Amino acid sequence: MAGAGAPVWAICVLRVALATVYFQEEFLDGERWRNRWVPSTNDSRFGHFKLSSGKFYGHIEKDKGLQTTQNGRFYAISARFKPFSNKGKTLVIQYTVKHEQKMDCGGGYIKVFPADVDQKNLNGKSHYYIMFVGPDICGFDIKKVHVILHFKNQYHANKKSIRCKVDAFTHLYTLILRPDLTYDVKIDGQSIESGSIEYDWNLTSLKKEKLAESKDWDHAKDDKTQDWEKHFLDASASKPSDWNAELDGDWQAPMLQKPPYQDGLKPEGIDKDIWLHQKMKSTNCLTQYDLSEFENIGAIGLELWQVRSGTIFDNFLITDDEEYAENFGKATWGETKGPEREMDAIQAKEEVKKAREEDEEELLAGRFNGNEDFFNRFHRQDEL
Repeated sequence: MAGAGAPVWAICVLRVALATVYFQEEFLDGERWRNRWVPSTNDSRFGHFKLSSGKFYGHIEKDKGLQTTQNGRFYAISARFKPFSNKGKTLVIQYTVKHEQKMDCGGGYIKVFPADVDQKNLNGKSHYYIMFVGPDICGFDIKKVHVILHFKNQYHANKKSIRCKVDAFTHLYTLILRPDLTYDVKIDGQSIESGSIEYDWNLTSLKKEKLAESKDWDHAKDDKTQDWEKHFLDASASKPSDWNAELDGDWQAPMLQKPPYQDGLKPEGIDKDIWLHQKMKSTNCLTQYDLSEFENIGAIGLELWQVRSGTIFDNFLITDDEEYAENFGKATWGETKGPEREMDAIQAKEEVKKAREEDEEELLAGRFNGNEDFFNRFHRQDEL
């Protein structure tokens, strides 16, 4: 086989070449991130972001990301990229988030916006396509991952309960939307929920609409006076070789008279799928609704509330290739997750040691003060 001897590096290069990366952000160029990310000025009380790797990290530069800095604030910031449509393509949205402050109430999610979003006025009412909530935490009850999709002027949320990570370490969140209307939600590279967009989202209104369309179709099908019941396309006909579309217009196959038949027998050569004047609409699936397709994706942003600040967002990625996203996750979060935990463990031991030493110093100081009081009392008695 010709491809059997292909080197691994060549296959990897081909894989990267086939992937389309719409947006990728690792914050590796210091403060230049401010040239790409636009903070909203919609509200003067919005909190501010800074670039930070946090109190503990796996790599001081690679782990730098956008960190919330003020308690009890809303935050709104976004970045643009070249607009694109994911029609007929897989859409992968991925990023890392770290709640080193041990989040008690607040969001750690991202939103994907249409290209015409007003970045300077970004707020909670700004229209978005996708809301991928990594960790959404508040108290003991809410510790979940939401996935919300916008369609037909409504926001539809995933019905399944997906639990998020609640510790203080960095975690990798991935959302995959496929053209066959399947999806996958991953945390740290492991699939934690997957299935069908049709069945796992709240689509009650769309199903009612489908039912109405189905009734309309049944009514039309029973009307034997319709032209489409009497005629069909000549499937064997082909466009003449001298046909000029500019002069003659679009060519259409000729219509033939539908021959009579009885007892439900269909005449040979006639297929119900080629009736001309009305095509049966799909009423048993939602493929026609393009629930996972968006025509003008052009921005990504953070629009959220936090009671206690300190969350760090990093390693943003939007692509059409699942394997590229997996490799990107391994090359970023995958490389620093271990050292990050090691540094946290070292700091924890140092804190315990320091606390023990402080306790011992207080205990010794208390004993010394006690002895001093006893010495003073003894001498006062002598004087008397």
